[in-house]
Amino acid sequence: MILADKIIEERKKLGLSQEELAEKLSVSRQAVSKWESAQSIPDLQKIVMMSELFSVSTDYLLKDEMESEHTVGTESGSDKSVRRVSIEEANDYLKTVEKGSRTVALGVLLCILSPVLLIFLAGLAEAGIAGITETVACAIGLSVLFLCIAVAVFFFIGYGSRAERFSSLEKEEFETAYGVSGLVKEKKAKFEPVFTRFLSLGILLCVLSPMPLILGSLIDGSDVLSVSFTSLLLCFVACGVYMIVRVGMVKSSYNVLLQENAYTKDEKQKNKAADAFSGGSWCLATAVYLAWSFITNAWQSTWILWPVAAVLFVPFITIVKIICEKKD
Repeated sequence: MILADKIIEERKKLGLSQEELAEKLSVSRQAVSKWESAQSIPDLQKIVMMSELFSVSTDYLLKDEMESEHTVGTESGSDKSVRRVSIEEANDYLKTVEKGSRTVALGVLLCILSPVLLIFLAGLAEAGIAGITETVACAIGLSVLFLCIAVAVFFFIGYGSRAERFSSLEKEEFETAYGVSGLVKEKKAKFEPVFTRFLSLGILLCVLSPMPLILGSLIDGSDVLSVSFTSLLLCFVACGVYMIVRVGMVKSSYNVLLQENAYTKDEKQKNKAADAFSGGSWCLATAVYLAWSFITNAWQSTWILWPVAAVLFVPFITIVKIICEKKD
């Protein structure tokens, strides 16, 4: 536990607010706030004053490896070593996720766009436009579809291999070195407006994606116009999901290092069991989507599987976590 966390803990034990602690130490509330967010370090005189106020030693406040002077001793045989994350490793992790968010989001975009050319060429072939036969349309469209999926898988595997060394951060308990929490909180605060803007725009695009089909139903157009609107729908969804995945990954990286939201100690235990189910559920959804689309050739309507799967995913994982929690 670092100095910032110890100040917070000891202040709360005495029932003091930041303003009250600042008054006792003859400093401003902003100074105490910066100490507790690891943005600055109190001078030696203030350390001595706090040690007297909190009834702890200066060694306890200054030495990160000293956990508590109020609770001495541990359970016998529980010599548990907790991983310590340095500021260099934290920055490396944030950069890896930020760069990886581009390739992963692009891979998701390619998966969603993969059938667009097949749908469009099939519409041209059915309408007898541009002299394209159904065989040629199918050959070209399927080639592009599998190429897009292959590139997407390459992106996913590439990011997975680069991020593998940080996998324990999302699954295991750890401590951060002095200054890491303050750095991450500052970066997260700066990113928050970007996250809100892109998340809102991504959701808006997904919500508006059926609009081309709705407009197409109002226009008594040709089959080419119909497949064009279907292709446009997938483009809307792809762009929206790209934005959501991109900023979502970056936001999650901050939560991982701060061990907040879905990455607290208790949540990590639940997530271990849920991860296996989540990965399998999306593989199953992809298989159902492709099988349904190829068998029925109704690409203009099978897209509905993705928003339905997305809506059902959260309650599904929640149920899995509840079951795992009861078993524990």
